Amino acid sequence: MSWLENKLQHRGQFSLGVRTAPVEPEINLIPFIDVLLVVLIFLMISTTFTRYQELAIILPTANGAASQSEVKQIHIAVSRDGRFTINGKVTDRSQLSNSLNVLNEDNAIQVNIDADAKAPHQAVMSALEAARDANLANIVFSSQTTKK
Repeated sequence: MSWLENKLQHRGQFSLGVRTAPVEPEINLIPFIDVLLVVLIFLMISTTFTRYQELAIILPTANGAASQSEVKQIHIAVSRDGRFTINGKVTDRSQLSNSLNVLNEDNAIQVNIDADAKAPHQAVMSALEAARDANLANIVFSSQTTKK
């Protein structure tokens, strides 16, 4: 037996007849948990500074009587699908301010915006912008009385 064969057999390497048990791979979870905790702490800290403002809005109901003074009025109706009528005539959104300019003879006109409860907010804002473009400042939103 040579010196090299004796040395290799002594260490247990490169032996043909001896089988060693296979080493099962292990996943070390401690660094994985550490990384997840750091990510979790980062998310907790960053989300506490971004709070969204939410408003709980309860719309008022009107129980008052109608005013007795006679004021010239323009009624703008906004349907639930965003269509407009001015005094019962269907009007396009682009023609809304032009129609209000034609009806505005003096600045003592009251604009009543009768919007459906499910009308899009953008449609109501378009009606307000059209009244502003026509220099109409006396704007009233219509409401209905609650049934008892």
